[in-house]
Amino acid sequence: MRPDLQSPDLTPEAAAAAASFHTDVVTRVREAIASSPVVVVGMAWNPPVKQARKALDEAGIPYHYVEIGNYTNQWRQRLAIKLWSGWPTFPQVFVRGVLVGGADLTRQAIADGSLRQRLDGTA
Repeated sequence: MRPDLQSPDLTPEAAAAAASFHTDVVTRVREAIASSPVVVVGMAWNPPVKQARKALDEAGIPYHYVEIGNYTNQWRQRLAIKLWSGWPTFPQVFVRGVLVGGADLTRQAIADGSLRQRLDGTA
């Protein structure tokens, strides 16, 4: 497991700065996760994002897509999401508020049925 700095390892000023880093985009993603069973957070021009969305489409699983920029813009907003979720790449796929992972783990969860079980509330 990757070690993370915990609150005691941060000065109050550093903790406040981290907590206020692009809260607008974090709030937008959190609201999407709260209101939609499946959420894909991604960016334009990113092949793994397209792969995850295609896998969900082929499985007949509806989802809400939150796009945050592309390779040339909004990298700070995407960084805020990565810091918030702890997941280092995009896409970030959430099912019933739980981070499933990126494209590979999403395809795996579709194939083994665990994504559908989580969606149905049986996992």
